Amino acid sequence: MGTVIEIGFLMLVIACFAFAPLAYFIYMYTMRNGEPFGDIEPHGDSESAVLNMTAKVIDKIKTVIAKK
Repeated sequence: MGTVIEIGFLMLVIACFAFAPLAYFIYMYTMRNGEPFGDIEPHGDSESAVLNMTAKVIDKIKTVIAKK
């Protein structure tokens, strides 16, 4: 019977270590009003070379389609 209790305790300790990162993430997420790790830049408001290039390609495609 003692072996079953020891194995159960060992499994509980292993589970605590396994779920510690999840608990840390939940703690950090709820601590800062829904922002997981501090202030982050909102999506879509910043300039990016990739976004600019994509916008140019889309505009060119629209002009090609409009000419036809």
